[in-house]
Amino acid sequence: MKSSSKLVWVGFTVLSLAAAGCAKKVAVAPPPPLPAATPAQAAPASRPSQPQSRPAATRPAPAQTAQNQRYPNAVTRARIDELLARIQDAYFDYDRHSLRPDALKALEGDSAELRDILAQYPAYKLTIEGHCDERGSAEYNMALGDARAKEAKDYLVGVGIPSDQLKLVSYGKERPVCDAHDEACWQKNRRVHIVAMAQ
Repeated sequence: MKSSSKLVWVGFTVLSLAAAGCAKKVAVAPPPPLPAATPAQAAPASRPSQPQSRPAATRPAPAQTAQNQRYPNAVTRARIDELLARIQDAYFDYDRHSLRPDALKALEGDSAELRDILAQYPAYKLTIEGHCDERGSAEYNMALGDARAKEAKDYLVGVGIPSDQLKLVSYGKERPVCDAHDEACWQKNRRVHIVAMAQ
């Protein structure tokens, strides 16, 4: 009986040690390695082609970008001024506002390039000035100058320049380019002249 109790006790001790040994192995097992975290950290450095986010301070503000797209830079404005200088004034017959063939030819010069530039900058506008000679009343000449400016505008809109980029103004007989009182001088004053609007 004593030896069987000893055997039971030895068996119980062995089982306890075995159980304790298994638990000890679980408790002292090393934590899993961290190789999964290391590749994730190294991944951005190994892919330089992925776009990096730029600091907010270096990005242009949306309003500035929109304004830049609506208004030409100094070089483009200089080119517009050059084109306007090359487009000659369109001249008119006495007491008429219809465009003559020579007036059409004057407006046609460089208007295609001007159209292409203006289409990119909707905030940039031109003024078409209507002028008359000294004969007739001030009121009549203001109306005639306006009709001449409208004729020129209609032509330019017809070649593709947006209507809202062309402003009309009539000076009637108030701004002559020639002061003599003869037909040669009067012919120079019956005209339309195109300028860039003050911005």
